[in-house]
Amino acid sequence: MGVGTVELSVAPARARRSTGMLIGLGVFLLLAATQAYSISISTPDRDMGHLQKIMYVHVPAAWNMMIAYFIVAIASLRYLWKGREKDDLLAAAAAETGALMTGLTLALGMIWGKPTWGIWWTWDARLTSTAVLFFIYVGYLILRAFVDDPDRRAQWSAAVGLLGALNVPIVYMSVRWWRTLHQVQSSPSTLDPNYTLSLRINAIAVMIVVLFFIRHRYQTMQLEAAADAMHERIALGDRGGINA
Repeated sequence: MGVGTVELSVAPARARRSTGMLIGLGVFLLLAATQAYSISISTPDRDMGHLQKIMYVHVPAAWNMMIAYFIVAIASLRYLWKGREKDDLLAAAAAETGALMTGLTLALGMIWGKPTWGIWWTWDARLTSTAVLFFIYVGYLILRAFVDDPDRRAQWSAAVGLLGALNVPIVYMSVRWWRTLHQVQSSPSTLDPNYTLSLRINAIAVMIVVLFFIRHRYQTMQLEAAADAMHERIALGDRGGINA
């Protein structure tokens, strides 16, 4: 490979990296703008005061947590069906992002719960099922970190990913199936229009952030997989040369 070829291959990579950084900056500016707008148009809640505004992140994070796990389920099923590496990597990228959103949901819920319920944590059905979901996906990520064989790692990860995704409907329906401190999902007809608008705007902004994270991690994992494959080919070539 000549110097000119190397320069040609490096230039597009640099351009893609710069474009990705600009997109990422734009995504986070969008999120900051929607948060600022929501806070500015909403009035303090009669009972919770300004604490109610934490819902503009907590609720969208919970909604988009479910979207991330839906992607995990679809990609895991596709991997088990077709055995394609790209489906395994997409599931892993979505699981990382879903775990992040679940952790954020739990943390913000605890911050809200302390002044509202008087405690940081209670074994409420919604909280407990969400915590179970979080730890399933932490286990998913630990499994991927410690299993070296790619095929075995992908198969086991797909099984764990589907197990976690099956818990998502339980999280959603927990407030209807069991007695719980957590309120039932509200409908737009029962909410202040400004609150509804703020939730929807922030849900879209957080969804864009989530999709950006998944795309970025997916592309990074593809590069890592390609680099690992190249190193393996080089190692096999070196061993072949020694044996010859």
